[in-house]
Amino acid sequence: MKSVKFMMLALAAATFVFSCDDNNEKEPLDIPAEYDGTNFEANTSIELQVREQLTAFVNKAKEGRTPGTSVDAAELSALYSAGSPSLQSITTNYYQGLVDGWIAELSKASGGTYTPGAPAGEGGALGGYLFDENGMELEQLLDKGLYGAAMYNHAVSLIEAGSLTPATVDRLVRIYGAHPDFPNTNNSATADNPDAFLANYTARRDKNDGQGLYTQMKTAFITLQAALKAGEEYSQERDQALQDLTDTWEKANAATVINYCHQAIARLSATNPTEGEIAGGLHSYAEAVGFLQGWRTIPAGYKTISDADIDALLAKMNAPQGQVPTSYRLVTDPGAELPKLQEVIADLQGIYGFTDQEIEDFKENWVSVQGR
Repeated sequence: MKSVKFMMLALAAATFVFSCDDNNEKEPLDIPAEYDGTNFEANTSIELQVREQLTAFVNKAKEGRTPGTSVDAAELSALYSAGSPSLQSITTNYYQGLVDGWIAELSKASGGTYTPGAPAGEGGALGGYLFDENGMELEQLLDKGLYGAAMYNHAVSLIEAGSLTPATVDRLVRIYGAHPDFPNTNNSATADNPDAFLANYTARRDKNDGQGLYTQMKTAFITLQAALKAGEEYSQERDQALQDLTDTWEKANAATVINYCHQAIARLSATNPTEGEIAGGLHSYAEAVGFLQGWRTIPAGYKTISDADIDALLAKMNAPQGQVPTSYRLVTDPGAELPKLQEVIADLQGIYGFTDQEIEDFKENWVSVQGR
């Protein structure tokens, strides 16, 4: 189990002061029911900018999904490196080293067509998605991978800066993809400020019963904000809220990897799958790879899963670290390859302690199921 390394808390712990009453005990922390978003917009301009940059970057990559449409690598690279801070500047060094190559390969694949099989040519569009010659949808590595490698990495940098304030919590909420409303849905028809990025996927994993991952994230944010407002004597509550926050953030990511492994298995195990089922299955698989790989080299104090665990899982997913993926084999030899995705689910269950019921529940997009 990880132990979050909040370096700025060491001195605070040494100077911990109890409020005084007759028993020399402090009052319990007053935790409100809702998050205080009074200064949210003013405090989160940087995080909003980063979110907008990632959206523009991914939208450019998505142009390659249309058959015959080419994506210019220079334009895509410019979107990745533009701004201050840029997406590139907040991305882990490890992932930065991969993005340029993926951009180049995505550009080469765009404009063509793809037929799953032994690698040939540069890849192309299939069933509404763009794949390289190995059957990997690079767009998902550039998109979902950056939820961890850039957005969570940015959150870690804010925590490690050493001077947490309520304004910092606002910034964490924004980069997570949420809003002080915490609507637990990405549906703009039902929410004024719908969830986006990992907050959206956390909502999908939450049954809206007051016990799920989304509710746990909301509670951790509210508690952290309250503890910081209350002052240094509530440093223990602050530290626990930070621990809960990073634990649950990671679990939501892992639950989404499990969800997409479930989807890939279901689609690619069909008898005589259609082109749409094949493309959809490879799409789900690539999302799982992206969500997982983006957490590689995140500091060990801010994650439960180890890099060695990630490498072992990527190998089972036919996307081994530092090697050419063989994603197409999920289509050409599903009997041998799809059981490995089931192993990935079991491995993640063991790492995070998910129950059998949770593993079953993670199959669903509960926002859609519940129509919320």
